[in-house]
Order: sequence, then structure tokens, then C-alpha cells
Amino acid sequence: MTTPQEELLPGTRRALLHRIAVAQAEGRTPSLVAAVVRGGRTVWHGARTSVDGHGPDENVQYRIGSITKTFTAVLVLRLRDEGVLDLGDPLEKHVPGTGAGEATIAELLAHTSGLAAESPAPWWERTPGSLRPDLADVLGEQPFLHPAGRRFHYSNPGYTLLGALVEKLRGAPWEEVLRREVLEPLGLDRTSTRPQAPHAGGWAVHPWADALLPEPVQDLGRMAPAGQLWSTTGDLARFAVFLAKGDERVLSAASLREMRTPAAPSATADLSAGYAYGLGLEIRHQDGRALVGHSGSLPGFLAGLILSIEDDIAAVVLANCTSGLLVGTVAADLVAIVAEAEPRIPEPWRPLSEVDASVLELAGQWYWGTHAFGLRLTADGLASLEPLSGKGRRSRFRANGDGTWTGLEGYYAGELLKAVRRPDGSVSHLDLGSFVFTRQPYDDGASVPGGVDPEGWRGIG
Repeated sequence: MTTPQEELLPGTRRALLHRIAVAQAEGRTPSLVAAVVRGGRTVWHGARTSVDGHGPDENVQYRIGSITKTFTAVLVLRLRDEGVLDLGDPLEKHVPGTGAGEATIAELLAHTSGLAAESPAPWWERTPGSLRPDLADVLGEQPFLHPAGRRFHYSNPGYTLLGALVEKLRGAPWEEVLRREVLEPLGLDRTSTRPQAPHAGGWAVHPWADALLPEPVQDLGRMAPAGQLWSTTGDLARFAVFLAKGDERVLSAASLREMRTPAAPSATADLSAGYAYGLGLEIRHQDGRALVGHSGSLPGFLAGLILSIEDDIAAVVLANCTSGLLVGTVAADLVAIVAEAEPRIPEPWRPLSEVDASVLELAGQWYWGTHAFGLRLTADGLASLEPLSGKGRRSRFRANGDGTWTGLEGYYAGELLKAVRRPDGSVSHLDLGSFVFTRQPYDDGASVPGGVDPEGWRGIG
């Protein structure tokens, strides 16, 4: 008897349960709920609770804190894709008079605007948003701490400004725009700006005693686009599928790839930890695995959403404690458990649907100077140029329809690859952003810059 591909094996399910049980016990959280997504659907759900009886399920709301920022970033990218704004626009162009208008939209998304991490006192997460009714109250008298664009410095006020941008350009409250443009199309019916039953209560756990203190629940007002949302593992699992694959009703797969691409210069400590930030998404490299997603916290709650695009696995972890539990680490561990116990089964190899002789002619071995490369054509319509030694610059290229190709990643991202032909139509060489690739090392029959010594290759006598 075979196990259906979409189901997890019993040993994998037990390992997942063991991991969250250890996390709940050692993290001393009143409850913890988690979900794992594989192949576009939820394949596991688990929960642990300190309360006897029925534990939380995939429909119980928890506050998700800064995962809200990813939702706000999606709204901004929608505006960009519609041509309403450019990511290079200064905020002042669209929302004048904030006092922080010199920051670009991209810098706000990537936390490189130089803005402060927090709003002025009192502590905004534990006080009503009504204390900060205007953007000036959120930014304070000296909103900038660093030169714009020079370093990554996480900023909650920065996402407040992005929320104001969405409101200005859509002519409606951020909450209304989010509901109409993201939550409803994706079927996220249990994601809201205010708690809806059933929902967990938020608790602080005494650091030196097994005692609890209820945390206040505040409406964050202007700061809502930075951390207001409540959600469930069921909804966040669906959101994870969207972040991986896109949905043309909301945002394209190409724009989501852009969100998942590092956009902020990393400090030395972040580099050594394998951490970077994209456009509303965190990027981590852990144990050889590239992970994207976001973490979140507000008093009484911790949240983590992690995806491995290569493994096609995502995990969500929600807990109702203020601190003590590394939810991002737990979510990453859940991804690793499934990926290592049940590696992704690749799609069947399929040949090209049609073969263009002029393109097929480009496949094979090429040399940049003396460095050997291989150019391969794949069934997805792309071309891949890789060093045969396994070390060096590599990239995939997308056909432009005019005989040229555009680099998609690495050093050659955005660079143009074209075949240079002789008068008789035969290929002389490849030109890649001015680099010449020839069929033989320094081929004297090709147009090699600087020319080729007429005496050719020789030894030393």
C-alpha cells in the first residue's frame, strides 16, 4: 500500500508534534498552534496548550504583529504594478508634508530610509493609537537616525508611512483597502484588524516563576499598517501559498519574487547570521536552506511564517506569550523536518515543446577567455549559462523574442546576452554585457577585443 503523495508519513507527523511540544514546554507559552504547507495545501496542523480540553485549531485567531508589514508591502507593490507610483519615488511626491518625504518608497519597504525603529514614547505597542493621531506624532521631532539608503535599520514608523501612502492613493482607509484587495480575493476570512472569536488571549509569563499576567490589547491607530492584524494558522497557510506562487487577482509571481529578493545592505552581524531583508519580507539562510517570510510580536503574542521556495514547504507558528519562544526558529525547524524526512519529488523531466534551430545552435560549450562555460536550453524556455568548473558567475536568461536574452540573477541580472553573427549567418561569438564568449579559448576566428596573438598558443622553451 502506498501513501498518497500529499500526506505526511507518520514518523514525520510525530517529529513535527514533538518539535512544537518541546517549544511550548521550554518556551513556557500558554498555547502554541502551528501548520505546515506543502505543494500548495496544508498537510499538517498541530497545537499544544496549558489548558485541559480542546486545544486551539486552525481557526483560532492570534495577533501576528509585524507579519502585517508583508500585507502592507503587497498593497504598495500593487500600486507600483498598476503604474500609480514608482518605487524610486520620494514619499513627498505622493504624501507631502510628512517631514520624512525625502525617503523613497523602496527605502521604506526595505527599512533603509534611516527612520527610527520606534515612534516617540510612550511605548506604542502598549498604549492606544489615539495618543498618536497624526503622522507627526508617529515620527517625532527627529525622525531620521541614519542617512537614507546606507544601512538596514528596521523601522515601524516607516510602515506607518506606507499605510498612509496606500490611503492617499486609494482614497480609503488602509483597513478597507486591505480587505478589498488582499483578504477577500485570497479567502482570508479569519484575518482582521480587531480580534474576532474564537481568539487567544495575550499573556506575559513571569521570567522567574510560572505565573501569568494578562497583556493589554490596544488599537494601534496610525501604526496599524506596521502590526495591527490578527490571523489564524489556516489563513496564514493560504497566505504562504500566495507568497510562493502569486495570484494574478492580487499580485503576480514576478512581483513576489521581487519582494523575496534582498533589497537592503546588511550589517556584518546580519551577513554572518545569514539574514537579509527584501521588500516586506525577511530572508534567511539556515543550514544550507534559503528561507523567506516574516516574524511578528506584540505584547502577549509571537508569530512566525517561513517558506522554503525550493522545497515548496511553508510553516506557520503562533503563540500567546510576550517573549521566551523563538517562533521563527521553530517554524524553520518544521520546514526542515519535512524537507529532510520527505524530500521534494521533482516534476518529471520533459523535452522542449518545440526546437528553434537558431537557438539550439547556441547550446553547448563556450569560453570567456580561458574560462569554460556551458549554455543549456531548458523546457521552461530559459537558457542557463554556468561555469563547467562549478565555480564562477552563473545565471539563467529569459528570451526577449528578438534573438536576445536578459539575465535573471546574479552578476548578469538585467544584462543582455546576444549572438553576434557573421555575414553568412554563422555565429561568431556571444556578447554578454560586452563580455565575449567564443567556441574556443580566444578563438582567432571571432571578434576578441584586443585581438589574438597571431603566433597562437605556445609553450615556454
